[in-house]
Amino acid sequence: MLKGIPPILSPELLKVLAEMGHGDQLVIGDGNFPAQSMGKNGVVIRCDGHNVPELLDAILSLFPLDTYVEKPVRLMEVVPGVNVETPIWDTYKEIVAKYDERGADAIGFLERFKFYEESKKSYAVIATGEKALYACMILTKGVLA
Repeated sequence: MLKGIPPILSPELLKVLAEMGHGDQLVIGDGNFPAQSMGKNGVVIRCDGHNVPELLDAILSLFPLDTYVEKPVRLMEVVPGVNVETPIWDTYKEIVAKYDERGADAIGFLERFKFYEESKKSYAVIATGEKALYACMILTKGVLA
């Protein structure tokens, strides 16, 4: 255990967060996200049993979001014609606002297959046990001032 480090962040995840540089992308996938196939060119970290909001909160306590891009947090948008509620997005807005002065304005959306293509280019993919639908996101790392 370390002081000031959220215990949900494993040594492997901490190492990856530290290795990442400005502009690198981190995917946090929900339980349905194809983490292994999307992350085959990067690092896949298993966080089964953990949900996205608790991981997001812990990660953003250490991980600066990119201020050089308009939307450093990108969510997978709902496929047109699919009738699904996404209350988890409100939770994401609250968590992002805790760590980034842009708040909800830092969050954008990508069409499903564009999200997958961006995921394949990410430095790392975190596989979670999140059960909410459309709970995946891509974070772009910024710099510390």
